Amino acid sequence: MTPVELAEVLGEPPVPEGTWEGEAGYVSAAALRRRVPAEELAGRVRELDGVSLVEVRPDGFLRIVVSEPGELADGVGPVDLPEPPWPDFPRTWENPGFVVRYAHARARAVLRWARELGVPPEGFRGELLDGPYDRRVLRVLAELPGRLVSREPGWETYLVRLALAYHDAHEHAPAVPVGDEAPGPVHTARVRLAEAVTGVLPGPERL
Repeated sequence: MTPVELAEVLGEPPVPEGTWEGEAGYVSAAALRRRVPAEELAGRVRELDGVSLVEVRPDGFLRIVVSEPGELADGVGPVDLPEPPWPDFPRTWENPGFVVRYAHARARAVLRWARELGVPPEGFRGELLDGPYDRRVLRVLAELPGRLVSREPGWETYLVRLALAYHDAHEHAPAVPVGDEAPGPVHTARVRLAEAVTGVLPGPERL
């Protein structure tokens, strides 16, 4: 279940909540904004596959928990975001432009390595993106639909957060086999996550 799919019922994208390390939750003020009974809207959301919990909070917001947040990695298409006017140099971690462009280049490299190492492009299983580093990337990606319709999306901060989350995942949750490891479904899932990141972060093929 993805935020885009939830938006089809809610009428607007929900906002991800928490760290997602334990559970993947969203909150939505759709019932208040659309002036529909919160329980009625909650009932419609409960009928969706992949939704494990829907609560109506005292303030009228809906709290929604999805069972397989990794599915959203398969639904992030390329987006044309304005690249902030960051300088190319210095190429250090203090330069947000370097942080973002290097993350994009790393994700592009993963796609090349995956082809060379025989990681199957088919057979994506979102439930395998359940490690803490994968989930941190997913958590930031889940904000994208809401930011795309926001009047103040805050792209500079968002791109840096996504880049930093991906750097951690790249280093601690490899998307391609290491050593004598054989390509497996988890690599297919993480390569798909890398592909989603390349569609959001601006940057060159190589850096």
